[in-house]
Amino acid sequence: MAMRAARLLMIPFALAALAAAPAANKAPAKPVAPAAFDAQNPQGFMDLLSETGARAQTARREEDAVFVTVTSAAAAFSMQFAGCTTQGRTCRAVLLDHTLARGAVSPAQVNAFNQTSVMCRLYQDRAGFNHVTYSSLLFRSDTRQDAAVHLQAWQGCIADGREFVKDPVAYLANAA
Repeated sequence: MAMRAARLLMIPFALAALAAAPAANKAPAKPVAPAAFDAQNPQGFMDLLSETGARAQTARREEDAVFVTVTSAAAAFSMQFAGCTTQGRTCRAVLLDHTLARGAVSPAQVNAFNQTSVMCRLYQDRAGFNHVTYSSLLFRSDTRQDAAVHLQAWQGCIADGREFVKDPVAYLANAA
């Protein structure tokens, strides 16, 4: 029994010795560089959204625009990339749009919301649906973190838009 316990105690020392020994004929592991992020390519945003569990897919292309539909647990929305090359790359701007629930919101209240928000805008379409939007210019120097910040701001716009449509009078009374 004592011999067995002594052998068990030797296992950690043997493993440490193996780990410290130089590897035979193994090339040193090369660090894997993360893929370059391109905010002007719609696929960059689509990949970022997919990593959060959202489903993003290209809906269509028109001249210099790429339209993307996004479905997530939080919301369904569209992204329009504008000023793109014929290959749908090097886009100069993005517009995100979410259709809100129909509500009794007057044009004056929509205007008041737009005056209180720095990043978000509301509009009513011809069918009477309220939409919240967010847009940004895109630059070659934009990083993955910049794109993530845009998407976080967008989430805030959706939340603000929903709160506004639910009770525009209370929302505007508390708006800064």
